[in-house]
Amino acid sequence: MGNLLQYSGIVTKLRAMESRLLKQENFEEIASLHNVPEVVSYLRENSSYTYVLNELDTNRLHRGDIEKILLLELYYEYSKIYRFCGLPQRRFLRLLVKRYEINLINYCLRIVINRYAEPFDLNSKKAFFDKYTQVSIDKLILSRTTDDLVENLKGTEYYEPLKKLQNNETVTLFDYDLTLNQHYLSAMWKERKKILKKKELELYTRDCGSKIDLLNMQWIYRAKKYYHMQPADIYSLLVPIQYKIPTALIREMVEADGVDGFEAVLAKTSYARHYDFGRSLTIEQMYTECLYRLYTSDRRKDPYSIAAINTYLFLKEEELRQLTTAIECIRYGLSPGETLAYIGGKTK
Repeated sequence: MGNLLQYSGIVTKLRAMESRLLKQENFEEIASLHNVPEVVSYLRENSSYTYVLNELDTNRLHRGDIEKILLLELYYEYSKIYRFCGLPQRRFLRLLVKRYEINLINYCLRIVINRYAEPFDLNSKKAFFDKYTQVSIDKLILSRTTDDLVENLKGTEYYEPLKKLQNNETVTLFDYDLTLNQHYLSAMWKERKKILKKKELELYTRDCGSKIDLLNMQWIYRAKKYYHMQPADIYSLLVPIQYKIPTALIREMVEADGVDGFEAVLAKTSYARHYDFGRSLTIEQMYTECLYRLYTSDRRKDPYSIAAINTYLFLKEEELRQLTTAIECIRYGLSPGETLAYIGGKTK
């Protein structure tokens, strides 16, 4: 049952927060709306986003504005969870916040590489990042080039991996993104043992290891389907950690002949066998559904543990992904059925 005393208050809070997550019927109603202002009005009246959306000027309904405002809800909820936690759970949350740091750095890299006229709009994120992360927004907003940005990350764990790319004249945004993701996943894998013990370490090892396996498979698939990359180049994309997929099976996937060959090898993995993916799921849907089942299963087995926190944040992040996708579909005039197909609906 985990530590009931440490987690009883946290679990009660998380249950109340989860009751306000959007349900399948909410997404069906959103998909039937005709324009973005209608979506904003709907969310103000029917969701937990009321508070952050009150900050949105209805005259500024650009996709980027809405996404930034909706993301504030994730930061707001992370902060609420953090306040309810004791020191051990706060150390775990400090580990999870790395993915928000990675997203912020990637956003800044896109700005400086693409040389946008109005480069940074990070004021809304400043309070959160100043309090919970090692990244300084005050420094990042001074960046005008990638060299500036890397130097402004000095003192953080991201400086050294990115610094190694600076002497490469052909480095691209993709290279920076890949380096950050590889560093993030490797760091999560290594640091888990410093933060977690016994049952919680076992839980998170399964969660983190499965995520790395699934991402490696997703990256191999995309490299073959969209970029027709050679095996030597595909190997460079992968996180050098295998959890349930042996090295030999990774090699088979990378060196398989095209997408069909990859899918034949994929069928041999425990993920494909265990979750019965015979329903024409895409590799992205497989990734999401595997993690959903894994996190919710962990929470059922050990409700008074880090599984409660991990599962809730996954569900919230997935809700945000679905919402931003739905808004984009509505903006482009897709039908309700097409919109629901894109967002994937709620996993049952």
